[in-house]
Amino acid sequence: MAQVRIEQWHEDDLDLLRQLNSPDTRKHTGGPETDEQVLARHDRYVHFSGTEQGCMFTMVLPDGTRAGSVGYWAREWREQPVYELGWAVLPAYRGQGLATAAVRAVVDVARARRDRHYAHAYPSVDNPASNAVCRKAGFTMLGETGFEYPPGQMMRANDWQLDLTAPPTVS
Repeated sequence: MAQVRIEQWHEDDLDLLRQLNSPDTRKHTGGPETDEQVLARHDRYVHFSGTEQGCMFTMVLPDGTRAGSVGYWAREWREQPVYELGWAVLPAYRGQGLATAAVRAVVDVARARRDRHYAHAYPSVDNPASNAVCRKAGFTMLGETGFEYPPGQMMRANDWQLDLTAPPTVS
């Protein structure tokens, strides 16, 4: 398994968020945002992290390099309170298992809260890498669904679910 740790998002992570705002990284999530939108997202991440609604983290390599973002947040899905998970990895660090390791770490954080039965992730049906992360992290695919992201734009996504009340899987 890839060596990566997660650290709670903080003020110094704005540069990482700007790097993640590339056409390649955001091609499955509506494309790059304006700088104003990136600043607003960063502010949300900083003030959101550690609240009862969820938390955003950076993926940090053993040498301190910040390689991506990962997080979970509360939402209603099909009339049920769940956590949604999302992540992004800088292009230079893809294909090394970082996202899978970071998602597993975030699942452990969400599981420890003991306030939701399920976590979900909704990667685009056209995003094989993120769908593979879901599979490797122990999620079960429930099928395709229409999903609004970014706000006001519908996309075709796979609905992946993970039971937070089940014991963690070891692999």
